[in-house]
Amino acid sequence: MENIRYEIEAEKPFSQSLIWQLNRDYYNKVGINAWRKGTVPHHLTSNSMVGKTYAELIFGFLKDLAYKGQTKEKVYIIELGTGHGRLSFHILKHLGRLIGQTSLVLPPYCYVLSDIVEENLDFFDTHPQFQPYYEQGLLDLTYFDAVEGKKLMLRRSGREISPQDLKQPLLVIANYFFDSIPSDLFYFKDKKISACSIALEATENPEGMKKASTLLKKMELVFTKYPLEEPFYTEAILNEILEEYRDLVFNTYLFFPHKGLQCVHNLRQLSQKGLILISMDKGDHEIHDLENEKKPEMITHGSMSFSVNYHAFAAYCKKQGGKALFPSFSTFELELGCLFFLPETETYTETQAAYQRVVDDYGPDDFHGHKKFMYKHIKNINLPELIGMLRLAAYDSTLFRNVLPRLKKLSTQLTFNERTRLAQTMRQTWDMYFTGIEPDDLAFEIAGIFYQLGFYEDALTYFEYSVELFGYTADGYYNKALCYYQLRKDMLFKRTVLEAKLHFAEENFDFLDNLDLKAV
Repeated sequence: MENIRYEIEAEKPFSQSLIWQLNRDYYNKVGINAWRKGTVPHHLTSNSMVGKTYAELIFGFLKDLAYKGQTKEKVYIIELGTGHGRLSFHILKHLGRLIGQTSLVLPPYCYVLSDIVEENLDFFDTHPQFQPYYEQGLLDLTYFDAVEGKKLMLRRSGREISPQDLKQPLLVIANYFFDSIPSDLFYFKDKKISACSIALEATENPEGMKKASTLLKKMELVFTKYPLEEPFYTEAILNEILEEYRDLVFNTYLFFPHKGLQCVHNLRQLSQKGLILISMDKGDHEIHDLENEKKPEMITHGSMSFSVNYHAFAAYCKKQGGKALFPSFSTFELELGCLFFLPETETYTETQAAYQRVVDDYGPDDFHGHKKFMYKHIKNINLPELIGMLRLAAYDSTLFRNVLPRLKKLSTQLTFNERTRLAQTMRQTWDMYFTGIEPDDLAFEIAGIFYQLGFYEDALTYFEYSVELFGYTADGYYNKALCYYQLRKDMLFKRTVLEAKLHFAEENFDFLDNLDLKAV
């Protein structure tokens, strides 16, 4: 029996397909819960080590401006599609530490969180860990449609940034951004170009699929190719880059990031001094990696995404007189590029040196490989090795949570030095923890290990952090009472037990009353 196929959308050019609007609808519908519920993965691209990498590049850029004597005007750093804000927090933390270690007078800066989802912007606006940065004028936020937007309206300062307003170069961060905005698709065969259109179909009735995420997951893409007989774009530079692929690839499907390049063009107009773009995503910048690609598969994870053609970004940058930095060595999962749309690019030596150090020598893609190796062999890793990996991860809290079972097992028999190092590691991890995304109570877990180590004052501190974030629980009262008992603080012990009985009448705390507070 032939399968019934339902039409979701008739054939349209790839970049005009319904899939892009469904993607946008998904984020508008679920807001911050896209990450809170773990539907959209984010640890790979938003961990503390990645934040430190971006911070090092920004720090190098600020130093370059300082050496040029450009220290009076403020530098604006805009993050496109901020999403959950965790990466922004990591960048701000690491950047602040780097700046605190130099005596060089740097230009003032303001980091701008941008998004098209109002719920996300509200989350950023009220997040307690962002408040000190707002108060210092180091942080602002804006609604910004990166595909069509041509100006920035900053909500905290009230400043409107229009074309040619900025007197410092604009720094743009596009972290896992270009993979989910509209892109064109072409097919190259024997130096001939075909433009690709797609129709959307499903083997299930789409009328019952009310959620954008369900539609994206269930639909099938039906491709059609049309020979290109005239220039595809109105912009000559885009047609020039597209035509050059005739001699670069021979048999492949190829994404062409028209909207991404339009976004870069619009942002460049905001500054009199140019733009620097730092972008990380899954994609390729080397031409041999773009050859022999089959019909693209849409990657779905609540939302959807495709691979990024960074080769086209690099070609566009070079044709504009700029310079594109991409890894000198092949990467496996992550590409991190730094594109200079600036005059006298070669004079930005600090930024380029930072790129060599934190991307080319050892970068996020390398770290991801080490992380997977560690997970595979976690049962055999000892405490010094585990602490070393956490330090390499810049004390990332998600990595810490993932290795908690092993940490707890190792923490039962430790030397004094090992106990001290583990305590230091946990304090640093908490300092890099961004609240409000993951549902796990990290403070409670850290407090439990501190208690096991005999660091009772620290355990109390982190049990209090747990209360601040998740409220009082019976376990919280119980553990605080035990800490006071170990510290021989009898009045606080009794008060805590009494409060617990009043709040949780159904719980039995009577056995705590029999503890001998005078016992050694």
